[in-house]
Amino acid sequence: MRLFAITTAVFALTACAQSMNALPPAAANAPQNAVRRPTAAELGLWPRQGPAVRVCGEVGYGYARCLSWLRTDIAGTIRPDTPGGYAPSDLQRAYALTMDSATKGDGETVAIVDAYDNPNVAKDLNVYRKQYGLPPCTVSNGCFTKQKFTVHTNIGWAGEEALDVEMVSAICPNCKILLVEAASARIADLSAAERYATAHARYVSNSWGGAEGNRSYDADYNVSGAIVTASTGDYGHNATAQWPAILPSVVAVGGTVLNSISPHAEVAWRGAGSGCSKIYAKPKFQTGFATGCSMRAQADVSADADPYTGVAVYDTFAQSGWVVFGGTSVASPIVASVFALSGNANGNYPAELYANASGLRDIRRGSNGTCGAPLCVAGSDWDGPTGLGTPNGITAF
Repeated sequence: MRLFAITTAVFALTACAQSMNALPPAAANAPQNAVRRPTAAELGLWPRQGPAVRVCGEVGYGYARCLSWLRTDIAGTIRPDTPGGYAPSDLQRAYALTMDSATKGDGETVAIVDAYDNPNVAKDLNVYRKQYGLPPCTVSNGCFTKQKFTVHTNIGWAGEEALDVEMVSAICPNCKILLVEAASARIADLSAAERYATAHARYVSNSWGGAEGNRSYDADYNVSGAIVTASTGDYGHNATAQWPAILPSVVAVGGTVLNSISPHAEVAWRGAGSGCSKIYAKPKFQTGFATGCSMRAQADVSADADPYTGVAVYDTFAQSGWVVFGGTSVASPIVASVFALSGNANGNYPAELYANASGLRDIRRGSNGTCGAPLCVAGSDWDGPTGLGTPNGITAF
């Protein structure tokens, strides 16, 4: 029997939907015989208000929870107005990546670390990519690889896996994808999977987290030649920072509300995690930035995360097909894939982001708690919910 622990609380979502009238040209790397359908955003049907729930339930110490949200009002087969949620072309336009996504990433691999097995993930990935005119990414053509350390399944984590591999596809369709499925959601097992991922890919995304405290596995997320991203959480400001995102060697990815693509309108998501470490000293790259923390602060960078402005995902194991996901789980693979587009994994990250902050789009509105600026309120330069801002091309990466 499949187990799927979710909270029953419905996340209150508020923002204003805006119509998008201009249709961009088809992606340059789409198959020539592909029929391009307009996205829900282009049809003016997205974003729209609605309820959402956490995909993964609470966990105890020593375990991690996936950090995605599922819209409970949007699901179904393809019709002119579905799937709801942002499509690859929407995200590429929002983050000034359209040309880079079409022409860069060849030869790069983005690894995804999650827990448990999703036996349908390769098939579902193919459906997603075909829907949006992206080149095939299969086991047979060498584009998609799955390394699994268990045969056990979990519906919550299976949905997370579908989300993660499809977000890599959305941002870097020419990249190879390595999905590493940890034996369980124990930190020890996820860290073992991380070791495999960093040994086989230069870009690694972790859409999960737990409370900082145990330093036994820190070294697994500090590997020369590998850029590691991790979600900062979906509780808003945290008294206890999220690990591994809080590690000074990890790019901590917060979240935004992407209200509109054209004109661009983006604010801090109130669920985006921020916090001050009680363990890790303030790194040199945060010196000179007002973070409100005497120690390491999160986030560093951010991307779309609010399920109200969430992304389209195809998942037939955890769900029944097309659904909409949000959470900082969306943002982490997006950011890892932007790094892959840049082709740069030799720098000192996340320090390089701080040195090139002018290449990011500064998010200056919204909040994720009541602790004030800058830790809970978005503003000029660094802030807790969104870090230095969101991608604006690849120059900061």
